[in-house]
Amino acid sequence: MRAMVYRGVNDLRLETLPVPRTGPGELLVRVAACGVCPTDIKKIHYGTVPPPRVFGHETAGTIVRVGARVTGFAVGDRVALHHHVPCMECHACRHGTFAQCAQYKRTGITAGFEPAGGGYADYVRVMSFVLPGVVRIPARNTFAEGALQEPVNTVLKGVLRLGGLPGDTVLVAGQGPIGLLFTRLLALHGWRVIASDLLPARLRLARQWGAQWALRADAPDFADQVRRLTKRTGLDAAVVAVPVDAVVLQAQDLVRGGGRVLVFAHTRRGVATELDLAKICVDEKDLLGSYSSDVTLQKQVARLVFSRQLDVRALVTHEFPLEATAAAVALAAKPQPDSLKVMVRVAPETRPAARSSRD
Repeated sequence: MRAMVYRGVNDLRLETLPVPRTGPGELLVRVAACGVCPTDIKKIHYGTVPPPRVFGHETAGTIVRVGARVTGFAVGDRVALHHHVPCMECHACRHGTFAQCAQYKRTGITAGFEPAGGGYADYVRVMSFVLPGVVRIPARNTFAEGALQEPVNTVLKGVLRLGGLPGDTVLVAGQGPIGLLFTRLLALHGWRVIASDLLPARLRLARQWGAQWALRADAPDFADQVRRLTKRTGLDAAVVAVPVDAVVLQAQDLVRGGGRVLVFAHTRRGVATELDLAKICVDEKDLLGSYSSDVTLQKQVARLVFSRQLDVRALVTHEFPLEATAAAVALAAKPQPDSLKVMVRVAPETRPAARSSRD
């Protein structure tokens, strides 16, 4: 099969690999679409993990082999995959911090080499421990909608972590694909959203996705505009969906006492930032993090996306064939005014098969 193999920093090569062998408790899925995620971009650009690997974890495709011990799935099922699933039994899981679970940190989907998602390949092996993360895609929905299940899950997890009440005012800093998802989901939960970005086209989209106000992030009077919109009381919360430390500090200044700042985009380790800790202690401004998905939200995410109450189709602006994955990564790393979610298209759309088969 074809696979785009990571061989080193900024080195992606289209190679021929064996189709993964699967065991009796596993699935083999033919990949149809895989989104380009910033976490994979950072690994590729900064070499944070050793090669070789096949990246790509926002994956949807068609089941082509079902292990003898697998129940509930059949050959021909169109499915969305989740590469991380917690054990639900350890200390972290009992406290609901699933992303800190040792099993969760294992990657359960591979196209070969050290498991790394594998979506940039023709086929992936889905291991037994991540089968609870497999979601069927309804006949009317696209593979792209399936591939976006995982990022929508991560955003919904962040929205719920913020807490808050309907009518609260929140700033969503950054209106890329993730920021737009935050804007829409927060609006659906009754928040009043102030969206900010540097690109006018994205600010226009933010209004369409539910923002009540859309502000240029580089406006000299940006902070004053936010304060006027909140009648000088400050924001109830802020979501930082851009990896810019100065935006975190600005958000901390703009939230009211008792408010919350959710840091979503800072996934690269080793960079220190100075904080005024009195804002956290005396002013009780919570600084929160949220990372990756929550398997307990799967059904809720599927209802939102597949019903198109959260219609993610407009997010996908560019599709690249597998052999052009490097170009897809480059565009996602340096988005253009007309680009949002970048997708690698590995195989065409198909309809569900009526038959079933097992190993």
